[in-house]
Amino acid sequence: MTSRREVIQKLFKGAALAGTGGLIWSTATGKHKSEELVLRPPGAISKEKFLKACIKCGQCVDACPYDTLKLAQPEDKILIGTPYFTPRETPCYMCTNYPCTEVCPSGALDLKKLTRRETGTSIDHAEMGLAVVHRESCIAFWGIQCDACYRACPLMEKAIVLDFKKNTKTGKHANLQPVVMSDACTGCGACEHACVTEKAAIRVLPREIAIGEVGDHYIKSWEENDEERINNIQETGTEKDTDVETALDYLNKDEELFD
Repeated sequence: MTSRREVIQKLFKGAALAGTGGLIWSTATGKHKSEELVLRPPGAISKEKFLKACIKCGQCVDACPYDTLKLAQPEDKILIGTPYFTPRETPCYMCTNYPCTEVCPSGALDLKKLTRRETGTSIDHAEMGLAVVHRESCIAFWGIQCDACYRACPLMEKAIVLDFKKNTKTGKHANLQPVVMSDACTGCGACEHACVTEKAAIRVLPREIAIGEVGDHYIKSWEENDEERINNIQETGTEKDTDVETALDYLNKDEELFD
C-alpha cells in the first residue's frame, strides 16, 4: 500500500518534471523562428498555422511506409516533435493513398490541400516544396550527359523537363539541361536524392523561399487581363500610379520606334 508521504513525493516529482519539460519545450519553440528551410509532409497547411495545429503526436511518422518522415529533436533546430523530411537522405515516395496525411488528427496535415475541384484528391497536388537547380554545379550544364534528376522525378516531363542546348564547347553534342516546372513540382525531393554530384546541384526549398514575387508595376503585355489590371490600378489612384506610368512609358518606347 502506498503511503501518504510516497504520494506527495510522486506529486512533487511530477511537478518538477513538468516544469523542466515546459522550459525545454519553450526553448525549443523559439528555435523554429530562425528555421526557414524545413520541408513538411504532404498536405501541410501554412507554416504559422501548422506549428499551432501540430500536436506532435508522431502518427504521420509511424504511418510513413518508407521512414521518410522524422520527428524533430532538439539538435535539429526545428520545433521539437514536429514532422519533417530531408530529401537528400530519404525523399517522399508519393504514396497514392497519402497515409501520413490521412492519419493526422489535428488538421495540421489536411487532405483539402491535395484536392482540386477539377481533378479531385491526388498526391500529385502536393506542394511540399520546389526544386531549384544550381547551374554552376550541375554537370548537365557543363556538357556532361546526366539526366539523373529527370529520370528520378515521379512526374517526368511534367515537373522536370530537359532543355536541349547545343554544346558550344565541343560543337558536336547537346547539353540536356534540367528545367523545373514550378506549377507541377511537388517538392518530393526524388531529384535531390538522385543527384550524382557530391553536394546535390538540385535542391528542394520551401515554396515561399524558392518562388520570387513580381511587383505590380510589371505587366505582361501579351495578356489582356494584365493590361486590365494596370488600368484598374490607375483608376483607383494608388501610390503605385507613378511606377505604373513609368513602366508603361518605358514599354511604349519600343512601339514608337516601329511607327
